[in-house]
Amino acid sequence: MTPAGEDSMRPALACGIIAAFVCAGISHSCPTSYAAELHPNGYTLNQVIQLALQHNPKMKGAEAALEQSRNQRVTAGAYLNPTITGSIGRGSIRDPRTGVSIAERTITVEQPLEWLGKRAARQRAAEAGVGGALAGFDHIKVSVMADVKGAFFRLLFAQQDARLAGENLKTVEDLVKLVSARVSTKEAPKFELVKATVELQKSQKDLARADNALLVARAQLNTVTGKAMGESFAVQGEFETARPGLELHALVNQALERQPALRRQQKAVEQAEYTIEHERASRIPNVSVIGQYHREAGDESVTAGFSVALPVWYRRQGEIGTAMGAHREAQAERDRIQQELEQTIIQHFQDMQTAQAQMKVFEQGLLHQAQEALDIAQFSFRHGATSLLEVIDAQRVSRQTLLEYAQAQADHSIALARLERAVGELP
Repeated sequence: MTPAGEDSMRPALACGIIAAFVCAGISHSCPTSYAAELHPNGYTLNQVIQLALQHNPKMKGAEAALEQSRNQRVTAGAYLNPTITGSIGRGSIRDPRTGVSIAERTITVEQPLEWLGKRAARQRAAEAGVGGALAGFDHIKVSVMADVKGAFFRLLFAQQDARLAGENLKTVEDLVKLVSARVSTKEAPKFELVKATVELQKSQKDLARADNALLVARAQLNTVTGKAMGESFAVQGEFETARPGLELHALVNQALERQPALRRQQKAVEQAEYTIEHERASRIPNVSVIGQYHREAGDESVTAGFSVALPVWYRRQGEIGTAMGAHREAQAERDRIQQELEQTIIQHFQDMQTAQAQMKVFEQGLLHQAQEALDIAQFSFRHGATSLLEVIDAQRVSRQTLLEYAQAQADHSIALARLERAVGELP
């Protein structure tokens, strides 16, 4: 082929390379995802959530706390054990006429009887503790799921970023070769090659940054799942779509009724109330029923009796006061959680709406405008009206627009996950 023929093919080659880059856009029609390139069997969101619920240390800790509360309930329902005391020894009557000598022995059985009101209050407090542990388990579960979703969507965005950066670098490398060829034939000034080389260095830097961000995002997601995903993996899926019908006032009311952290603290308040009842009931002392068998030289007896501690000098004022203070503290903590919960819901709801608005701006104009600007630059370049570096600028704008759109999608998905954690469950 003649040099003139080669020159006629170069603009078409450059435009073909740029067009291939553009098809990698988030909202465009390239069928192959970066997750599929890295790992043919990339993890879906549901698979990652299941791994996290099985292996996350927080879930194991919540299960252990629930087991402790259930065993404390068993302890609260237990009856007091009896006490058996025995003694034995040689004994004799010091009378030479009888000469009696036997093994003297004493056996005492003591059974404490607890006041029924005290036991009932202790059992109710333990039941409230189990309810709080169950709510705490639900809270940890919701939190872990939100952490997984946040890390998943951050990794999904990092994969999109790395994909765009890699394809951009390949395109710029091809363009640098083309500019170098044109400079060598003196069809373009050397300054264009300098600018193209600078653009290549920027693209390499962007790819290194994207690769580092991808490694960090992968490590974060693997940590949330208790490192059950291995060292090298990818994820596949889509960002969350906008959910119509979410209303701030309804979400706040739902959170006040069903949010696990608030339910757990309400159970703590109930447990503190029953603890006050228990301490007040403890002012009535336990009664111990005693039975005794005694055998000694010249005497044998069976006796019964009881013992009771008289609350004359001290009637548990300190314990009752401590329980009342703990109750007030639990109420204050419940109010604090409720207020912070309302503030958190408002914040994440506004974050979600802001991200939705940004997505709408991209979908209704910016994506099309960036693509149109790139098409115009390509058309002008084919007809010699613009330089190749102007096409590169249009390409950079197009990539940045696609990347910012992906960032808006990721922000929206993460805001939804955080809102779900604050509410407990989205309708």
